[in-house]
Amino acid sequence: MNPKRPSDKRELCYPFIFETRYQCDYEIATDELCCQVGAVMAQLPPGFDEVNDDLDQLQRLIYNLNGSVRGKLGIFDDDLNWLKTRYDHYNDLTRGRVTGFVLPRGPMPVPTLHLCRCGAKKVVRLLVRLEESGVRFDPILYRFANLLANFFFVLTVRLKAGMGVAEVEYISINY
Repeated sequence: MNPKRPSDKRELCYPFIFETRYQCDYEIATDELCCQVGAVMAQLPPGFDEVNDDLDQLQRLIYNLNGSVRGKLGIFDDDLNWLKTRYDHYNDLTRGRVTGFVLPRGPMPVPTLHLCRCGAKKVVRLLVRLEESGVRFDPILYRFANLLANFFFVLTVRLKAGMGVAEVEYISINY
C-alpha cells in the first residue's frame, strides 16, 4: 500500500492532495476563500441582508472559479459583470470615505473580509504560477479574481460605514 494513497477513503482529505503541481494549491486556496466568505456571512450583524445575499451568490462563484482550471470554465462574462455591478454599487454608497491607504481593522466581520481580500490576492498569485508552469486557462479568471479582491475591500468600507466605524488612515514612510 502506498501511504500517500490509502485504501481507506476516510484517510484521504482530497483526491489531488498529493499532487506537486499548482492546481491543487489553487483549489485549496479557492476553497479556503469560500470558507472565509462563509465566516463573514456568519458574523454579519443584522441589517446587512443585501451584503449577505451578495456573499451567498459569491460563494457559488468562488467554487466555480475553483473548478475552472482543472475542469471546464465556470466563470463567464455575466459573472464578471455582476461582480462589477455589485462593486460599483458599494463603491457609490461609500464614495469619499476612503481617500488613501487604511489599516485593515474594525469590528467583526471586517477583519474576516480583509482576510478574504488577501485570499483573493493569493488566488491571483497562484493563477500566475499556474500559467508560468504551463497550465492554460481563460484570462477571465485573472480578471474575476482581481476584481474579487477589490470587491472585498469595498465591502469592508461599506460595513464600517453602516456600523458607524471610522477608517484609520495609514501613511506609509516607504513610498
